[in-house]
Order: sequence, then structure tokens, then C-alpha cells
Amino acid sequence: MVKKILVVEDNPINMKLMIAALRPQGYQILQAVNGEEAVEVATRDLPDLIIMDMRLPKMSGWEVTKKLRERPEFSNKPIIAVTAYAMKGDEDRALEAGCDAYLAKPINVRELRRVITELLP
Repeated sequence: MVKKILVVEDNPINMKLMIAALRPQGYQILQAVNGEEAVEVATRDLPDLIIMDMRLPKMSGWEVTKKLRERPEFSNKPIIAVTAYAMKGDEDRALEAGCDAYLAKPINVRELRRVITELLP
């Protein structure tokens, strides 16, 4: 069964990079460009894993993660936090919000694939 990954990213170049890195691995890629769309796509399509940019328009990745974690169907779905503006404490903040892993941008594709492999059953 093909695993679905939701990529939540407002930067078109970063979105293309993620798709280029993941699609050849056989994943079905879902996309959202802001926090509100992320909640909508996630609840509608129920991805197996979410890659969440933490700095998004309309609703932050932290807010989206907390909102999704309140729903039973997302209580155990892996969420990977990513951010270009890595500040001290961001990793702890992402994990406290409910993310399972944290990656700073620019994304290392090998590291991203490794983390996904660890988190997806």
C-alpha cells in the first residue's frame, strides 16, 4: 500500500525539493501551502506522515500540530517539524507541540529519508 505524505510548505522551491526527494521513493505526496490548508488536507486525506514547516501563513506549524493532535486520528501520526529559522529552543518547542522529529533547513535529503523510514511503520 502506498504511503501518503503531506508536505506543508509555503515556499515553492522547498516544496519542489521535497516532492523531488520523496516521490521517487514511492510515496503519494499531498501538499498544503498554509496552516489552514494543512488542517483541511490532513483531515480530508488522512496522510500517513506529515512534514510540517513551522513558519506558515494563516496558522503556524505549531498551531496546526496542536490542532491535529487533539483529533484521535492524528494522535499517533508522525509529524516532522522543519524550519529555516532555527532558533534556540525551536526543537524543544516543536516536540512539545507534538512533533515526532525536527529538521533544520536547508533539508538534508538523506536525513529526511532516514527520519521518514524510522517513523513510518
